[in-house]
Amino acid sequence: MTNNKADFPFGTDSVQDILAWTQHRIASGPDPSHGAQSFDALEPILGGSITKTGLGANKAFALFSDTILPSTRPFGHPTSLSFVASAPSKAALSFDAALGASGIFAGNWDGGAGAIHAENQVLRWLADLAGWPDTAGGVFVAGGTLGNLSALHAARARFRRVHGASGKLAILCSSEAHSSIKAVADVMDVDLITVPSDATGRMSAQDASKHVRDTVFAMVANGGATNCGAVDDIDGLAELCRARQIWLHVDGAYGGAALASPVMKDAFEGIEQADSFIVDPHKWLFAPYDSCALVYRDARDGKAAHGQEAVYLDTVDKTHWNPSDYALHLSRRARGLPLWYSLATHGTQAYADAITKTRHVAEAVADGICNMPWLELLLGPQLTVLLFKPRDMSEDAMAAWAETHRRSGALLCLPTSWQGETVFRMCFVNQATDPNEVLSVLETLKP
Repeated sequence: MTNNKADFPFGTDSVQDILAWTQHRIASGPDPSHGAQSFDALEPILGGSITKTGLGANKAFALFSDTILPSTRPFGHPTSLSFVASAPSKAALSFDAALGASGIFAGNWDGGAGAIHAENQVLRWLADLAGWPDTAGGVFVAGGTLGNLSALHAARARFRRVHGASGKLAILCSSEAHSSIKAVADVMDVDLITVPSDATGRMSAQDASKHVRDTVFAMVANGGATNCGAVDDIDGLAELCRARQIWLHVDGAYGGAALASPVMKDAFEGIEQADSFIVDPHKWLFAPYDSCALVYRDARDGKAAHGQEAVYLDTVDKTHWNPSDYALHLSRRARGLPLWYSLATHGTQAYADAITKTRHVAEAVADGICNMPWLELLLGPQLTVLLFKPRDMSEDAMAAWAETHRRSGALLCLPTSWQGETVFRMCFVNQATDPNEVLSVLETLKP
């Protein structure tokens, strides 16, 4: 038997140091003043880090803690309100470290039975939130883009089985659909039909019906548009899709978590009739990067599209649930387990309360903006997204203001574009965000 310590001289002391650092990091949280550095700043320090003889554990980890980490953006901080940030619970973060150390292969039941069973408990909870039957099931993948791609591939596969279509097909979506939908259409080599959204960024069934063609095999409904928070007319779109035998996919990467909140779940009326949806736990379900839950209303559709066959897979137990059958992957880690652990630790009611709390934070900030005469609230909160602008500030001044507060760590609130003009956008997914702290920074926009 080989001596692992001798073969790979990473001693117990170094492991203990890393575990102690990890424990401190989870307890203390991210530093909001951290941020990206230029290549020219990083290369002199990191450029020679891979050597023939190695630097040793202490020096290598010092590069991580002193250079790599401070040059990354701390999206988990409560004042990080641009994009759709991550706000993982301490339970999920700590368990993610344990998961990495466990080395679980979760591509099939043989390798990860217990882990897969636990992940499926979370997927069942999500399916129940959507009101789906026992046929529902799915898998955790790396992110929303892969989730959307896998769902829409399953949609096309079913369309071809039913209709025998062999020509170039099409996906229909809103003009506010996430950029991944266009990327998916490009990868799949299908057409993308874009339906103009209304003044709030919402796609209605009436407008969608004007753009449907016989080649459309799937519609994508926003379940919380990234830029504006809009939830499309899922109920009307479901009826339209049912009548035309079209797959309805709900992209809830950001907003799907709102299904757990009694305050917001009504916005998703009709999702019980959809064929698939995604939600990213690393966005609004308090899990660490990177995780996307892909759920099919009838999991057999996913398996029919994605199940791989090869002689070296013949020994895999086909009588149990194999996650590799439900998305475009084979090898995978059990990336749904940190969410499972946090849910098991805190309970689903705590999740409902935390998601609802972020809505109340967004409402408090919206009210504060309305009480600042130098600001104009343009939209929201839609779920937890706000769009606003200063009444008298140039685009250059807006960009400079955003950069100042980004660099200081006071507030990550960046400009975006809405209906042809430059505006500020904030998205609230962290229950620790203090609305008064946010509003105090917005006071500096006063001319």
